[in-house]
Amino acid sequence: MASLLLLLLLALSGPGTSLFSPGSGRLLPYDLLYADGVRAYFARDWPRAAELLQRALHSYSQLLVARRGCQGRCREEAGFAGPLAAPSWETRFFDRILQRAECLGECLGRRLGSEPSLHRASREIQEDFEQREPYNYLQVALFQLKKLDEAVSAAHTFFVANPQHLQMREDMEKYQRMAGVKLESFRDLQATLYWEAYETGVQQYNVEEYLQAAVKLEESLEEVLLALEDCRALCEGPQEDGTEEEMQPGLYEAITAHYIQVLKCRQHCVLEVATKPGRVSATDDFIPSHLDLLQFAYDQVGNQALAAECAASYLLFYPSDELMLEKMKRYQAELGEEASMTARENIQRYVQRSLMEKKLIYYAVEHLGGTFNDPDPWTPDELIPGSLKQKHRENREKQRLENLDVGEQEQRGPFTFEGITVAMDSHQLNGSQRVVFDRVLTDSECKDILRLAKAAGGMGDGYRGRQSPHTPHERFEGLTVLKALQLAQDGIVNWRDATLLLHASEKSRKIVESYFTPGKRLHFSFTHLVCRTAVEGDQDGRMDLSHPVHADNCLLDPEGKECWREPPAYMYRDFSGILYLNDDFHGGDLFFTEVDAVTVTAQVRPKCGKLVAFSSGRENPHGIWAVTHGRRCAIALWYTLSPEHAEQERMEAEDLMRQGDMEQELSHTDVEEHMGTDHSGGASPEPPVPKGRARSTSQRRTSGSESGQQPQKLRARDEF
Repeated sequence: MASLLLLLLLALSGPGTSLFSPGSGRLLPYDLLYADGVRAYFARDWPRAAELLQRALHSYSQLLVARRGCQGRCREEAGFAGPLAAPSWETRFFDRILQRAECLGECLGRRLGSEPSLHRASREIQEDFEQREPYNYLQVALFQLKKLDEAVSAAHTFFVANPQHLQMREDMEKYQRMAGVKLESFRDLQATLYWEAYETGVQQYNVEEYLQAAVKLEESLEEVLLALEDCRALCEGPQEDGTEEEMQPGLYEAITAHYIQVLKCRQHCVLEVATKPGRVSATDDFIPSHLDLLQFAYDQVGNQALAAECAASYLLFYPSDELMLEKMKRYQAELGEEASMTARENIQRYVQRSLMEKKLIYYAVEHLGGTFNDPDPWTPDELIPGSLKQKHRENREKQRLENLDVGEQEQRGPFTFEGITVAMDSHQLNGSQRVVFDRVLTDSECKDILRLAKAAGGMGDGYRGRQSPHTPHERFEGLTVLKALQLAQDGIVNWRDATLLLHASEKSRKIVESYFTPGKRLHFSFTHLVCRTAVEGDQDGRMDLSHPVHADNCLLDPEGKECWREPPAYMYRDFSGILYLNDDFHGGDLFFTEVDAVTVTAQVRPKCGKLVAFSSGRENPHGIWAVTHGRRCAIALWYTLSPEHAEQERMEAEDLMRQGDMEQELSHTDVEEHMGTDHSGGASPEPPVPKGRARSTSQRRTSGSESGQQPQKLRARDEF
C-alpha cells in the first residue's frame, strides 16, 4: 500500500515545484520525488510519473550508498583509537564524538550536495521503499508508455518482495501471456547478490556437487558479511522510535538510550540479511549454516584443512556441539598434532563483537529497563543475567512457535480462497486501491445473517440512537458483533447466526489483507451489520442520497479538492469493506467519485456475497444512491494497520464466542452421556453447536503482543 502520508507530501510540494535540476550535482530528497511522482501518476501524466519515480528510486539508492560510505570513512578518520586515560577521558571522549559528527556532516553534505537533514523521510515513506512500493506505481506508468520490458522488470521487482499481493499476481500472469515480452525482462532490479549464490550453493550441495557448492557458499558468506556491515552502518543514522517524550533525558541517559538503540539495531541486522525478499521469516542460523555446509562440502572433496577451519568457526557459535567436536578430533588426527586448526579471523571478530554488544544490551535492560528480543539462538546462557533468563526462554519459545506458523504458511504458498473470484479490479473500477470480490458468502449464509439482522437490529444502533442519521427518507438499523453475541448468549437470537457474523467478517478481513497488505496484519477498527429501509410513501421527488459522498479517514473538501486528515475524521483507518447480503431492493448502489464529489468514476450493484474493498483515503471518495424501495443490508467493515486502534468490542465478542462454544460442547457431551452411546432408537435433537469455527483472532493478537499494551476501548462509531 502506498503510504497515506504521501497525501501530506503531495499538498506540501505544489504542482509547479521543480524537484530535479539536471547538472546541479545535487541529490534531491527521494520522498519529495516520490510524492511528485505519485501526484503525476494519479493525474495520469505517465511520462512525468515514470521519470520521477525512477529518480526517486535512484535518489534513495544513492542516499544509502552515501550514508554507508561516510560511516566507513569517518570511522577510520575520526575513530576511537588509543586509550582514554583518566582524568581527561570525558573531554577526550566527547572530542572524538564531535570529530565524528563533524566528519559525517561534511561527508554527507559533500556527497548529497545539500543539507543531510533534508533527506530524512518519515518512517511510512521509508517502509514504502523497503517494501518496493514505488515499483508498483512505476510498472503501471511504464505499461501506459508502452515500455513493456521495463514495465515487466518493475512489476517483477515488486512481486519478488510481495509474492502474496493478489493484484500484482494477476498483473504478472497477464504479462506472461502478452506477446513480445522477453523472458529476460522478468528480472529483479534490486536482487541481492548473496541470495542467488546461497541458493545455488545449497542446490549443488543437495545433489552432492560439493566442490561447486563450496565456491558458491564462500561467495555467499563473503557477501553476507559485507551486507551486515552495510546494515550496521545505517544503524548509526537518525533514529525514529515514534514517541514524543515530554521531558528530555539528561546527557548520559540520552547517550545511553541512543547507543543501546543503535546496538539493538545492529543485532537485528542478522535477521534483515537472513530474510529473503518476499519471505516473512529469516533463515535460521544463517551464518552458522554457511559454515556447517562448507565444512561438510570441503570434507567430501578431501580438503580437510578447510573443513577443519569451518568446523572450528562453527564451534564459536555452538562450542558444545558433540558432532562437530568429534569431527574436529578426526581432522586433528588426519592433519597431525602440529596442524593449526583455528577459526576464521572474520568469524572470530563477528562473534566477539556480537557477544560484547549483547552483554551491553542485557546490562542496560537489567539495570535501566526496556526489552531485547535476542535474534540469535546461539547466545550463551551464561551471558544472560539471571533475572532475565526466564523471560529470554519465553521469548525464544514464542519465536520458535511463530516461525513454525510462518514456515507452514510459506510452504503452503500464497493464501488462496476457494471459489472466490475478483470480479473487478482497480483498472475496471477506474481508480486505485479498489476491488470487488464475488461469492464470499453463500445464499444460505446471507439468509442466516439477514435473519439475525431482522431479529436483533436496533433502530439507530451505531448512529447514537438516530433512526435516520443521513436522510429522513430511510430508517437505519444496526448491530455490532458484541451486541449480537450478548443477545445470543441470552437466547434471544440464534447462536449460530451470531457467530456466523463474526466468521463472515473475519473471512472478509483475511481476503482484504491478502489482496492489499500481504505480510502486514490488518486489524478491525469497527464492524457493523447495518440495514437501511426505504420509508414507504416518502420517496416521491426524492433528490438526496442514502449516504452523502465522503472518505473514510479524512474530511472531504470538494470545493478545495482536498481531503483533510484531521479530527473528527477516523485518521487511523487504512482500508474499508462492505459485504453485501441481499439485492431485493431498488437503488442503494455504491458509487465512487473524484475528489470533487461530483464526477462518478465507478458504480457497484449489491448482491449476496459480494465484497467491495478499498483504501480509506482521498483516493476513494464514495457514496450510496438512495434506497427507494425495500431493505438493503450489508456488513460494514473498517480496518487499521495500527494495533492500538483495534476494535476492543470485537475482542470481547470473540471471548464470548469461545466461552459459548465450550459451554454448548459441554452441554452436547452431557446429553450424549445421558442418552448413552446407543443411537439406534429415534433421533434426538442436537444442541445448536456450529461446526468448523475459525480460530479466534484475539488469541493470535494476545500471543503476538510484545508491549503488553491493551488497545483503547472504542465506542461504536457511525457507519462510514
